[in-house]
Amino acid sequence: MSTTNSRKPFVFETPGHGAPNPSSKGQGTNPGSFAAHPDVGGPLAFTSPDTPGMPLPSPLTAWDFNPDPRPAAAAVTQLENARLGRITPEMQRVAEREVHLTAAQVRDEIAAGRMIIPANRVHLAGRLEPMCIGRASRTKINANLGASPVTSGTDEEVEKMKWSVRWGADTIMDLSTGGDLDACREAILQNSTVPMGTVPIYSMIIGRSIEELNHDIILRELEHQAKQGVDYFTIHAGVLREHLPLIKDRLIGIVSRGGALLAKWMLHHGQQNPMYELFDEICDIMRAYDVSFSLGDGLRPGGLADATDEAQLRELDTLGELTERAWARGVQVMVEGPGHVPFDQIEYNMKLQRRLCHGAPFYVLGPLVTDIFPGYDHITSCVGATAAAWHGAAMLCYVTPKEHLGLPNRDDVKQGCIAYKIAAHAADVALGIPASRDRDDELTRARAALNWKKHFELSFDPDTARAFHDEDLDVDTDFCAMCGHDWCSVRISREIVEFGSGKDQDMAWDGPRVSDALTPAQREILEKRGALAPAEIHRLAGKTREAMGAGAGEHGGCHSDAVSAEEARRLQDEKVAADASA
Repeated sequence: MSTTNSRKPFVFETPGHGAPNPSSKGQGTNPGSFAAHPDVGGPLAFTSPDTPGMPLPSPLTAWDFNPDPRPAAAAVTQLENARLGRITPEMQRVAEREVHLTAAQVRDEIAAGRMIIPANRVHLAGRLEPMCIGRASRTKINANLGASPVTSGTDEEVEKMKWSVRWGADTIMDLSTGGDLDACREAILQNSTVPMGTVPIYSMIIGRSIEELNHDIILRELEHQAKQGVDYFTIHAGVLREHLPLIKDRLIGIVSRGGALLAKWMLHHGQQNPMYELFDEICDIMRAYDVSFSLGDGLRPGGLADATDEAQLRELDTLGELTERAWARGVQVMVEGPGHVPFDQIEYNMKLQRRLCHGAPFYVLGPLVTDIFPGYDHITSCVGATAAAWHGAAMLCYVTPKEHLGLPNRDDVKQGCIAYKIAAHAADVALGIPASRDRDDELTRARAALNWKKHFELSFDPDTARAFHDEDLDVDTDFCAMCGHDWCSVRISREIVEFGSGKDQDMAWDGPRVSDALTPAQREILEKRGALAPAEIHRLAGKTREAMGAGAGEHGGCHSDAVSAEEARRLQDEKVAADASA
């Protein structure tokens, strides 16, 4: 029977590589990113190619809403200084942290409104380390904290803040609704090195009903929090009275606390949203301290069924108007977004905001792409967050496993931060942001060399990676318990390469060459392998009996002989003693 293969080779046509290799070292096999060519200084700085039919970028920027220039001495905010061509110390520091950007590029992105540095002048005088939020920079994540009327307090929330920063939070928000809100906010600010945001309406109604809220209370509380050093305010000024009839057919209505409170106020008083009415006065307070806007999405969808409806989009259009008004008064702006959104609608939501808000940074909660996994919403939302960042979101608000269920504890905070660091990093690599893949490539080299020590050091969470490895192996080997020695594809692949480079003209194998990346313990294992049978090497390295359910001397679920930890140590000690006496 003929074995001739008549199949024609497939001709591969990959998309054009728009962005450069995201490894600054130019190493590895990936030729680059399929993202659009980076356009730092334009509206397409690190973004996905538009699917046909998506809203095009706005032709306008913050420059188009620049009033008669203020005298140079009157410039207060980062936006005003950028418009004057100044590079502030904060812009310089941001450029040092964003290694792919120059200080001049940071300045120009801020002047265009596509980037913000949330840095209250009061907090800057304390412990704040300047950072930026914008699509030209790395994707950032935010962690929500805050005491509730039911549980937690100031000390616990300060510890959560430190813990969230430990696990990668770039900013934090104090959403306290119980306890001593003022003391909690002050304590977090005094200890935080990252920007902190609040939703001031929560404090405005402590001790009073929402119906009692008035203009004086609003302005006094905003001034107070600005003086404390809060770096950005979530202001739900986009929920208008005329939008409220649009929510009547929603499955879950209004899920934003700020949005629901202001809707109740408008219905009670029969008046327009006071945050909208006072917007210019609010801008003036925020400008004086360089507090940034996080324009709240009070009508964000709370379930897939309500996503991308008219209520949400009408509010988004209003947020575009408010962005223009804030820029005209010299205030930095980012815009908040949904929420719960089916996966296929995420790109449209990101690119519509880019159009309506003229490229102002988009700060999104998730979005969650399914509603049926309570207890796992850090995962359901991480899926949506990755897509959101790929399509243009600049900052991702984390979701913890406790979302919709309760107040997150320390472990929930860690799980939420890690899920969102994964989303942000995955998007940065895909977008081709220079240097974003360097650490991935280094870890891959360590993995290829079976250098466990370096492998753990380069891991985002070294302790967890090391603990998982050490559950099964208590010796530093050139394989893991998943496959064992004989079936380890990485080890076999390395030997294949070393066979090719170590053969002589007669095709005789001279033996594997030991990589310089191997640890001393790994070198010792390799040296022993020449004198020991594979079964003994397995016994020296294996610790899988309990994990795999195998008895002593039996094979477990992997190709390594399984013995207890004590037996492995005994065998190893015996062999070391025998070698020493030989």
